[in-house]
Amino acid sequence: MTSSRPYLVRALYDWIVDNDCTPHILVHADHPGVQVPSGYASDGQIVLNVSPGAVRHLDISNEAVSFEGRFGGVAHNLYVPSAAILAIYARENGQGMVFEIEPTPPDDGASGDDASASKPKPAPAAGRPSLKVVK
Repeated sequence: MTSSRPYLVRALYDWIVDNDCTPHILVHADHPGVQVPSGYASDGQIVLNVSPGAVRHLDISNEAVSFEGRFGGVAHNLYVPSAAILAIYARENGQGMVFEIEPTPPDDGASGDDASASKPKPAPAAGRPSLKVVK
């Protein structure tokens, strides 16, 4: 089954914008495939303002969020795979959604089902889920 994350990101983005708020996404900057300007991430994470007035050519697809944004007055093309999005929320009131970290797919080049069948699936993490306040 495909991930629900890109669908939820699109829906929450529309909801935030429709309510005249500023949508921000929290991104795992060290995730494979993430293209964000270097030097702007802190602790492996970066918060991006994706409001219609702050970005150009915004595309929220099932694979990634991509757009052109300005950092220090310089335009950059950003690319954020859906799995690297940790949260989407409204800057004004913090309402939105935090997502679980998805495991990074192995990059060993194995494409057959035999390789995945021989590897055991990891057990779900035990314990209580936790949330972090992002400002």
